Amino acid sequence: MSESDPVPGGRPGDVERATALSGELTGQGVHGVVLAYVDTAGIARVKTVPTAKLAAAAAWGVGMSPVFDTFLADDSIVTTDVLGSPDGDLRLYPDLDRLTALAAQPGWAWAPVDRITQEGAPHPACGRTVLRRTVAKAAARHGITFRAAVEIEWIVAREGTDGDAFVPGASGPAYGAARQVELSDCAADLLAALAAQGVDVEQFHPEYAAGQFEVSVGALDPVAAADHSVLVRQTIRAVARRHGLRVSFAPAVLGQGVGNGGHLHLSAWRDGTNLHAGGTGRYGMTAEAESFVAGVLGHLPALTAMTAPSPASRLRLRPSQWAGVFTAWGRETREAALRIVTGTTGVRDRAANLEVKPVDLAANPYLALASVIAAGLDGLSASAPLPAETTGDPAGLGADEAAARGVRRLPVTLTESVEAFRADGVLREALGGVLADAVIAVRLGEARSAEGLDDDGVAAAYRWKY
Repeated sequence: MSESDPVPGGRPGDVERATALSGELTGQGVHGVVLAYVDTAGIARVKTVPTAKLAAAAAWGVGMSPVFDTFLADDSIVTTDVLGSPDGDLRLYPDLDRLTALAAQPGWAWAPVDRITQEGAPHPACGRTVLRRTVAKAAARHGITFRAAVEIEWIVAREGTDGDAFVPGASGPAYGAARQVELSDCAADLLAALAAQGVDVEQFHPEYAAGQFEVSVGALDPVAAADHSVLVRQTIRAVARRHGLRVSFAPAVLGQGVGNGGHLHLSAWRDGTNLHAGGTGRYGMTAEAESFVAGVLGHLPALTAMTAPSPASRLRLRPSQWAGVFTAWGRETREAALRIVTGTTGVRDRAANLEVKPVDLAANPYLALASVIAAGLDGLSASAPLPAETTGDPAGLGADEAAARGVRRLPVTLTESVEAFRADGVLREALGGVLADAVIAVRLGEARSAEGLDDDGVAAAYRWKY
């Protein structure tokens, strides 16, 4: 075969297209392309190729070991009966539709990858493939498409005098003007970089915790939304670095206090109509949207194995901190795990959506979205009833009232999340056996790695991993 004849796994026409794109990028001064994916532990892993080799990557893929499916956040390795050995190879195929010149990293472009076996089949532990498959099943079986977005929260830090200690990179109160002014130049450069990369930013503001900020982006199809979650974080890191700052997306950077979330926003659509608006159900939801929400609610304990997958996630998932740690839902109720967002009168047909709050950025966004969608579709298929709404802080409910409403605490430990996931056949089937086993092995490995650490020790261990 010649170099221009792609092996199975590439997309038709990609080689010719990559050749043209390579020339365009070279003309723009781009010398290398970052090929990115997210592993089971939520770590963004990359390989890079010179721009001149983009066509070869589109034809043949780029080699990378499947062992990373069982890497932990500290780069130690666990095993399953399929994954974790030094054997084998995968090919990383760049998605040219998402190829982006990186405005904050001059000389570089970026593309997410699909991981394909050497024989040309989708790798069973590729989270991006799993999400695409889940979305396709929703369209085929229910005629439903989705729009999704991932909120990004992070802390800005200065290099500490004590090695990896956290020294806030901005002062001022939560949502304070002083904090925005202090990092005005950095923030303006970030907004400019995201705009140059085609990222639709809806809001950017200082957040609650010391040195914390948040950016919200426009909704896209779920695969593109997960891609943007990875791209936005790459950009935030690069912009901060150019300003002499360090950032962390870890669920918690300190043993006490509010952590970084990665809330998921999701809406189901059919034939151009938002099922979360204009219906006869509560707050304008259609019956299908109510059942979708009920499905997510019912699977929440097991979902936390995907959405809050780090020992540090437990430092964030505490009552009365707006993290959503109870199986409760409510309209604009920020203490409920599921927040019904109706939007403002006049735009509800476009803006209404479901926000899933017990999610952080240690999560692989592809796995988190795939699992939440699978949970919702299970509820929709069963016409599951949505229980009574909870208002206020669920932590204040008495035991009898909580039981009557079906409100219970989400798993307190990562091991409890794993046990809930083990018992959840719907989610394990959605991921497939190979990936489900990897999730279990990696989560238990993370739990073991944190044994004996107090809260401050856990925060320090994961502070700069994400």
